[in-house]
Amino acid sequence: MVLWTPLLFLAFMATTSIASMDKQTYIIHMDKTKITASDHTLGNAKPWYELMMDSMHEILSQEEEDMSPLELLYIYKTSISGFAAQLSTKQVQSLKRLNGFLSATPDEMLSLHITHTPQFLGLHLGEGLWNAPTLASDVIIGIVDTGIWPEHVSFKDSSISQVPSRWKGTCEEGTKFSVANCNKKLIGARAFYKGYETIVGRINETMDYRSPRDFNGHGTHTASTAAGNLVHNANFLGMAKGLASGMSYTSRIAAYKACWRRGCTNSDLLAAIDRAVADGVDVLSLSLGGFSKPYYSDNIAIATFGAVQNGVFVSCSAGNSGPFSSSVSNAAPWIMTVAASYIDRSFPTTVKLGNGKTFEGSSLYSGKRTKQLPLVYASTAGGQLAQFCINDSLVPKLVKGKIVACEQGINSRVEKEEQVKNAGGAGMLLLNAEIYGEELLADSHTLPATSLGASAGKAIKNYVRLNKNPTASITFRGTVYGNIAPVMAAFSSRGPSLVGRDVIKPDITAPGVNILAAWPPKTIPSLLKNDTRSILFNIISGTSMSCPHVSGLAALLKSTHKDWSPAAIKSALMTTAYVLNSKRAPIADIASNSSKAATPFAFGSGHVNPKCASDPGLIYDITSEDYLNYLCSLNYNSTQIALLSRGNFTCPNNAFLQPGDLNYPSFAVLLDQNASNTSVTYKRTVTNVGTPMSTYVVQVDEPNGVSVTVEPKCLKFENLGEKLSYNVRFNALRRTKSSSNFSFGSLVWMSEFYTVRSPIAVTWQ
Repeated sequence: MVLWTPLLFLAFMATTSIASMDKQTYIIHMDKTKITASDHTLGNAKPWYELMMDSMHEILSQEEEDMSPLELLYIYKTSISGFAAQLSTKQVQSLKRLNGFLSATPDEMLSLHITHTPQFLGLHLGEGLWNAPTLASDVIIGIVDTGIWPEHVSFKDSSISQVPSRWKGTCEEGTKFSVANCNKKLIGARAFYKGYETIVGRINETMDYRSPRDFNGHGTHTASTAAGNLVHNANFLGMAKGLASGMSYTSRIAAYKACWRRGCTNSDLLAAIDRAVADGVDVLSLSLGGFSKPYYSDNIAIATFGAVQNGVFVSCSAGNSGPFSSSVSNAAPWIMTVAASYIDRSFPTTVKLGNGKTFEGSSLYSGKRTKQLPLVYASTAGGQLAQFCINDSLVPKLVKGKIVACEQGINSRVEKEEQVKNAGGAGMLLLNAEIYGEELLADSHTLPATSLGASAGKAIKNYVRLNKNPTASITFRGTVYGNIAPVMAAFSSRGPSLVGRDVIKPDITAPGVNILAAWPPKTIPSLLKNDTRSILFNIISGTSMSCPHVSGLAALLKSTHKDWSPAAIKSALMTTAYVLNSKRAPIADIASNSSKAATPFAFGSGHVNPKCASDPGLIYDITSEDYLNYLCSLNYNSTQIALLSRGNFTCPNNAFLQPGDLNYPSFAVLLDQNASNTSVTYKRTVTNVGTPMSTYVVQVDEPNGVSVTVEPKCLKFENLGEKLSYNVRFNALRRTKSSSNFSFGSLVWMSEFYTVRSPIAVTWQ
């Protein structure tokens, strides 16, 4: 559990400096076409990776000054080409002489970034995507995470058919994990820790399992969200009681444990992705990530491109570094990047001050309400930094028997609770920082405690300052349904992407706040050492929770449309997303105190809409060659492109390529803010997957300061599978001085039965 941050989930990429030593782990990317082409005597008699290893050993054996043995960790064969090894600096330099060598990057550590959500998303038993023919499919979802708790009821295999014959995976044995732990539901489980152990040392098996078994809980939670069984009367300590289900509850699960107590190394993650693709997964779900970087130096982007080339749909979390601009991770266009938003269920509390004012908060505390108790904060609670309730800042004689107000920041929410509890406090009010607005995340507290929004925090601090004997009480109201939803979470990472500003990221939003899903019974629901509670379902928040929702929905679409490419599934989910809440008003951004409307840089195309995604009318398809041409348009050199293409692609000569022409289901437009006549024109091609004889007419909501012209304005299809193209011209107009650096609109193709919507985001540069 120490893996999590103050928000009860790992939010930020934590690049870990590799300890100073003679050797460290490097990921070596190779061009396998050059390796096989260089050996004319053997031809293809040997696999390319064996030829590579032969050449590598030959080069290293020639070195007289550095004769230390090669410490190989992994050979990557499927989604990428290369290997991970412990190497000295001199060995790395020597390996650059290998024919086919592309790059050597030091390993780094990345971090991990429901009962009611199926109903919230419109999924109902026996209807639509949850009807019998759809659910009979044997789609396999690969979960790359902290492992899985195989005995959990969410992963039982009763009434499930035999494992698909195409499956090539296995169930690896390890600490408290055997072949018998897999079944017809959990059909594969592997653990990858070689890279992790080279950085932090051998795994302490009193703090984690050196096997696919989940010690942390994160992997079990995400796996059940994507494809957990139907479980009646699921709940967290009596709250959120109902029918729990994964989005694609009949899909098979393959668990790839590559994340451990301190995080996930790139070398292990690449090995997990590479193995998952070779095993035969249809969908990959990765609730983890790091800071954005160019695609050719982003190992996750490189490996997932190989997965998409093999027909695997890849869903990744956008990150939990919001509401800061340009904080989105996993921004490669072939990845479905998922933001997080609230559903219509909450766990409200009422805080009543001595002056009669009341404020609504959120908590998973399962005990009774408090009496009206003395309220302390900052100097009335202790010494320096007592307002943050950091270690040793609270004075027991000032705190005992009282409610303590703690500001967010510096240490985690759970650490604040621990400090209040150790000092003898009777309760805690956790006050939001201004930047997180009215965010209300529910935590599984062990003493009466609640989170409160920024406006409530400001009022409470003023009340304590102006009153000699301030008091407060907390009432816990259980589970409440019917809130206005969706609302964008403040923590959800935002665009525009620093790497590819020509693609809107994130792509979509899905439920990610206060999500209930499966949990290992031996993993405590909080980080507190004295927490002895055992639960089967836990409620946590993060884009880690929204990502597997989309992974499961992609599996449903894959079972319905077996011939759709990963890009087609992605397009269907994006163009059918909605941007209005349950009151038919624009989806709000909770990070804003004024609850202003969220933008595509918060939710991408909008909130996922499974029912409409199954029948989208039109799709924007993208081939591997299209993605590679996009990289050419970014002026990547041949070596950089070869890292993704693995050496079998050359940029076309004399071709006009611009990033905006990637056949993406959204439009990211860059315009000169100092010019009034600047324009760009993008091309798109749509494929008819709706009705054979259909006519679509375009409607445009123009962004502020931009005129948009579409040619043709009408698309007439005669057949299913028919493709038609159109051009969109974006022309800059004179803008007012009050205009921001961004403006937003939409382009919609409408027919008698379908609405196909694409967001427009203009960046003025």
